[in-house]
Amino acid sequence: MDKVRVGVIGFGNMGSAHAKHIYDGLIDGLELVAVCDTDESKREKARLSFENVEIFETYKALLDSGLTDAIIIATPHYFHCPIAIDAFNKGQHVLSEKPAGVYTKQIKQMNEAAKKSGKVFAVMFNQRTNMLFKKAHDIMQNKELGELKRMVWIITNWYRTQHYYDSGSWRATWAGEGGGVLLNQAPHNLDIWQWICGLPKRVRGFCSVAKYHHIEVEDDATVYAEYENGATGIFITSTGEAPGTNRLEISATKGKLVIENGKMTITRLITDERDFCFNSEDDFAKIPSEVEIIEQTEKESAHIGILQNFTNAILHGEALISPGFDGINEVQISNAAYLSSWKDKWVELPVNDNEYFRELKKKSKHSKTHEGLQNDKSADMKYSERWSVRW
Repeated sequence: MDKVRVGVIGFGNMGSAHAKHIYDGLIDGLELVAVCDTDESKREKARLSFENVEIFETYKALLDSGLTDAIIIATPHYFHCPIAIDAFNKGQHVLSEKPAGVYTKQIKQMNEAAKKSGKVFAVMFNQRTNMLFKKAHDIMQNKELGELKRMVWIITNWYRTQHYYDSGSWRATWAGEGGGVLLNQAPHNLDIWQWICGLPKRVRGFCSVAKYHHIEVEDDATVYAEYENGATGIFITSTGEAPGTNRLEISATKGKLVIENGKMTITRLITDERDFCFNSEDDFAKIPSEVEIIEQTEKESAHIGILQNFTNAILHGEALISPGFDGINEVQISNAAYLSSWKDKWVELPVNDNEYFRELKKKSKHSKTHEGLQNDKSADMKYSERWSVRW
């Protein structure tokens, strides 16, 4: 195989942007051959935009067509796992938009189908291509700063207006979207958090529903986490603050790193703080340190980088930047945070799949879509800066 034939399922904001960039030849070795959407107006837009590309009303018709080697899933969240499972069963490679799914129970079923298929499976965590996050990942995984003590991420620059939430009948509902800021905007950051620091042992979530908007899910959340070694994490996010903040600070036994405003400041202690603490004879000693500042000199390759990596993995066996099996990790955190907030208790990870699913069904039972609103008609075929790392 020298070219991957791909179909895009879901022709909204994300799907249309992926389709356009593939069609324009921006991803080497990836050819757009099919588009699917249940909305006729979107299908018509795809027909007018792409010559020699087959347009389908249902994803099953696309999978049955035999035209594709791989699919990209860009539908509302609840459909990610069922479509992926059917695709794997049809022998397709799969790249899913984030989140991997709404709840861990369905993600595990998807992961099992992926394993059985032996096909390439990736998830669109495009912020993993940011050079500063990659550097932080390498530093912490290689223990350059010793053992983790504390992680604090204030990520409140996901600002959204009421018009945004009103733009789709499924948005900001338990039945349609499955959650709020933790499931829609912050999955990128939850993924980066666990990618750099690993999954915590347990979490305590505080999720404020409709604090800043007329919606039925949370638009403001604080998650407190504890690790096996006693380290702690605090994650604060919101779609209702302006101007917002994006500041990640990680403290460890041999120093600290801070990422903010497009640069990383690394402070390296000359000796491990734990050793210094119990061996120094100075009551108020200050540990000597060295400071390194790394500016973000490269723009992340973002969505195109993940698409190219996915294609290269199929054609050449390249290692995935964002393996699909990693997708369950950030959902573990968000599911645990929701369950903790609903039950007013600590929740251990991995989260109890059945308990969370039961509680989510209770929420969804009384969920209401936005009657009379458009069903997300947007499909402008452009990547927005809001989907990249913003400082």
